[in-house]
Amino acid sequence: MLHSRLLRYIDEVARCGSIRGAGEKLHVAASAVNKHVLLLEEEIGEPLFERLPRGLRLTPAGEILLAHVRKTMSEYRQVEAEIRNLKTLQKGEVIIATVTGLASGIASTAAANFSVHHPHIKISIRVMSVREIFDALVSGEADLGLGFNLPPSPQLESLWEMDTSLGAVISPNHALARMESIPLAYCTSYPLIFADRAMLMHGIVADTFEEAGLSVEPAFRTNSIETMKRLAAASEGIAFLSKFDIADEYRQDVLTYRQIRDRAFSRNVLSLVRREKHGRGLASLLLAEEIMNVLGGMSG
Repeated sequence: MLHSRLLRYIDEVARCGSIRGAGEKLHVAASAVNKHVLLLEEEIGEPLFERLPRGLRLTPAGEILLAHVRKTMSEYRQVEAEIRNLKTLQKGEVIIATVTGLASGIASTAAANFSVHHPHIKISIRVMSVREIFDALVSGEADLGLGFNLPPSPQLESLWEMDTSLGAVISPNHALARMESIPLAYCTSYPLIFADRAMLMHGIVADTFEEAGLSVEPAFRTNSIETMKRLAAASEGIAFLSKFDIADEYRQDVLTYRQIRDRAFSRNVLSLVRREKHGRGLASLLLAEEIMNVLGGMSG
């Protein structure tokens, strides 16, 4: 940095309140520090420090200069960090942990967009349960996490979140697709596709039908969101998913999403989070921005 030595001298003299103390901290002869201060004062035409019996004190001119010195040093450190980050974009890997429906849609779309601009960065998309996503982030096995109802933690930083709701996912050719929203009771006339009992979605959907006083027996049960989507696309069946689960299929007009008109499913929050102390800062943030762009396109 230009004049970096002089800036450090001024900063340290102000901190220590003495030439000798600054020299000791900087491992530089006090005479050298004093010489640089005197030369700068001569160049500026104003004293920067008051010489007192017990040390030095900044003059008004010195306070103005010190503010500039510290701002310059801070900005330079930021520049250095950005340059180091640029080097990390020449190689490396970003790991995103997510759930199945988001992995094949939003995460893969964002990863493909990212790789166009940063072809040397490897991206790993790992499908996990919500608990596994959380554990992978906290342990450092993943850089980003994308999922529903992720537990909050001071170890994680939320980059994006949105309340989403499950709705009826059906083929665009389905008889109910002509409706802008669907009463829950109408769904009972068609084969229902439920998540397996081990999945959080099962309880959300089953409880909603029960609270509405509707007794139903699903035609299909599966622990695979991909299977749920394929069944809905290939039949008159109705799956209950978020529109974010079907990002790709929605764009390709393979599936469509309709809200349930008269009965809201329980709160469902989609979050993008990262480790608070992340190891691949710039690369993970750039991928996160790409994910948020895709999410923004879906939330409109």
